[in-house]
Amino acid sequence: MSSEPLSPQRLDRFARHIVLPEIGGAGQVALAGKHVALVGLGGIGSPALQYLAAAGIGTLTLADDDVVDASNLQRQTVYREADVGRAKVEAASEWLAGFEGEIEIRSEPVRVSGDSAARILGDADLVLDGCDNFATRLAVSDACVALGIPLLSAAVGRFQGQVGAFAGHLDDQPCYRCFVGDAFDAEDCDTCAEDGMLGAMAGWAGTFAAMQAVRVLLEGVSTFGDPQWGKLHILDGMKPGMRTLGIAKDSACKGCGANFG
Repeated sequence: MSSEPLSPQRLDRFARHIVLPEIGGAGQVALAGKHVALVGLGGIGSPALQYLAAAGIGTLTLADDDVVDASNLQRQTVYREADVGRAKVEAASEWLAGFEGEIEIRSEPVRVSGDSAARILGDADLVLDGCDNFATRLAVSDACVALGIPLLSAAVGRFQGQVGAFAGHLDDQPCYRCFVGDAFDAEDCDTCAEDGMLGAMAGWAGTFAAMQAVRVLLEGVSTFGDPQWGKLHILDGMKPGMRTLGIAKDSACKGCGANFG
């Protein structure tokens, strides 16, 4: 974690954070020393990336094997018409470099799998997973448990989103697999093309995930630091409203249970 004082320019940039007693100067300095790995740069990863960068996170790993499609522009706000056909990590990294020159950017134009997860995620302080298929979600969850890295998992569809914080590497906390079980290990695909999705709903889920990421990263640093392990927040865009569920650790979970490893 970085302990270097902020330059006058950085003090000015993050002044609205620093005056919040729940974050303060210590919190802002801590964020500058953090590394977040984003898995998926779509409807959730796109706005999450923007607000994590705006929060002053020091290092961001961007992992996605997809290219920008015209249909993405309705909800994936980091991209422009000129980006259609480009690799998402390329376009997102370009946006990021133009927005915040001091962020270290690590681009991974690949799909995270059991074989690649340790290399891509290994030294992150937090993984934020917003990908669109369960096989990758579960591979990321299992890798986070094995690597001892906390996981924020976010999803969205139609008018509903969910954001949950998991720390299955801790003895008393669940992992994402405890929540969904093993039935989704098989490949599946993004269904928003068939079911539809309100663009602003993806924005709500992504920005809420970014806020929860700041909570996780500031644990033990400032009063805003509350990771809320095992809490799943359900976002309802129709009411609108939000409710929170508690996820219990499954002792038989093959990802983090008693027989894991």
